[in-house]
Amino acid sequence: MGFYHIPVLLPQAMEALSVQCDGVYVDCTAGGGSHSAAILEKLTTGKLICIDSDPYAIAHLNEKFSAYIPEKVEIFHDTYDNIGAILGERKAKGVLADLGVSSVQLDTAERGFSFHNDAPLDMRMGQEGKTAADVVNAYSEADLSGIIFNYGDEKFARSIAKNIVKSRTEKPIETTFELVDIIKKSMPAKAMRDGHPARRTFQAIRIEVNDEIRILENSVEAMFEGLEIGGTLSIITFHSLEDRVVKNIFRELCTGCTCPKEFPVCVCNKTPRGKIKHKPITASEEELKQNPRARSAKLRSIVRLK
Repeated sequence: MGFYHIPVLLPQAMEALSVQCDGVYVDCTAGGGSHSAAILEKLTTGKLICIDSDPYAIAHLNEKFSAYIPEKVEIFHDTYDNIGAILGERKAKGVLADLGVSSVQLDTAERGFSFHNDAPLDMRMGQEGKTAADVVNAYSEADLSGIIFNYGDEKFARSIAKNIVKSRTEKPIETTFELVDIIKKSMPAKAMRDGHPARRTFQAIRIEVNDEIRILENSVEAMFEGLEIGGTLSIITFHSLEDRVVKNIFRELCTGCTCPKEFPVCVCNKTPRGKIKHKPITASEEELKQNPRARSAKLRSIVRLK
């Protein structure tokens, strides 16, 4: 199976980046290469830098862009919080991060991301470190409850965590369907009518396994610092916690003087470092019909001023 991905908000992201033919551009989550290919199409003397933590994505990208490596395309098997080291002395005209899970990660059963297929509980994007099975079988009930509630917005988090701990005393929880069954038994019937009952819990465990929120919190300003003056950072988020992180850091980057209002003159000398480029953008009805996974996607962009 090729490493494919249905790109979300592709035209909107390209419009936000305003790709110039001679610029350096970074796709922080290159995945299947759809956003990257759209950027590359507009480059002449410019450079595209692709980053991804998934080894399957890296293999696909090297094949997809083989004719352009290394003159126009550079590919890095890494997490995007290392963007500063990857760029080095270079500055980018545009940086893009699509934080969604790729279609192939969801649809390849053995990766363990999907609650629709029975497979070992894995969920690792980079194929290293702890797995989802490690999380559900080793974390305390309190930690599981907190993760499922905070990362999944799941109101039945306590019940799910309690039943996970109870089930694993009988035998380790090893597969996706074993976890799905536990989740279903932890929720009232009426709660299972609003989408798949395991969606929020699987999202939460995936975020924990891949340390997604910490990496994002440590990366947004680094992405911004990688821009040249006038460059654009665009980030596509897929749930409220991610979006809150991006929104708050963007707000801080756009904040000027923080002196108390009663001060007659500014003494902090703080001026805005960035400017919001557009209001948050969501998928159109037409895109949602073609790709229901875009329903929670939200695009935010910021321009570097200094």
